[in-house]
Amino acid sequence: MRVMTKHFGEIDLDESKVIYFADGILGFDDYKKYTILYDNEEGERPDISWLQSIDEPSLAIPVMSPFLVMDEYNPEVEDELLKALGNMNADNIIVLVSVTVPSDITKLSANMKAPFIINSETKKGIQIVVDNGDYEIKYHFYEKLAAIKEAKEGQ
Repeated sequence: MRVMTKHFGEIDLDESKVIYFADGILGFDDYKKYTILYDNEEGERPDISWLQSIDEPSLAIPVMSPFLVMDEYNPEVEDELLKALGNMNADNIIVLVSVTVPSDITKLSANMKAPFIINSETKKGIQIVVDNGDYEIKYHFYEKLAAIKEAKEGQ
């Protein structure tokens, strides 16, 4: 299928790459179909990718794995919320958080309070709001990401 995207123009997308959010995502309830796009031609997954709406080309949210910058990230999610995604296990669960990339890159932040949970087998997703005071809406992580990149380059 042909899909118009915000950052990559028109692309060919295999239907198997479409993720369905039955309730939409926060602030965008009407848009249910998304895909994850990577800005990388070398095959290695970049730290930040895009949750791109299939139905609205201008809607592309930068996302990343929260575990990249917070090893101990472990949001409590009610089993009832996950049932709609199908049988979840360590092999098919994808957890992503939205990223805010301001003009001052050192103010880079992630919303650890409202992760996206995706079942990679059923291609169903949900965005939840974590009822845990330990997780911030604006978790600043530039220094952690810079240290990770520096360590990778030093290898």
